[in-house]
Amino acid sequence: MSDTYPRLVQLLVKNFGFETDEVTPEDTFSKLELDSLALVELTLTVQQEFGIELSDDDLGADDTLGQAVKVIESKPVVA
Repeated sequence: MSDTYPRLVQLLVKNFGFETDEVTPEDTFSKLELDSLALVELTLTVQQEFGIELSDDDLGADDTLGQAVKVIESKPVVA
């Protein structure tokens, strides 16, 4: 089983002040009230955590956490 979703939730808890039980895979980043600056910060944090490269368009305000997990898992790990 993939650990991507729990790791993403932990990034949101650690860096954005959410509680683990406050987020679900169906929540969008806009529903979580993450603005464009917060999404850039999250993108950089995800890149570091998962060792991948994301473009500016990979994580958008209308994407759900579930969709973000699929994007993260589709990216190759950068050496």
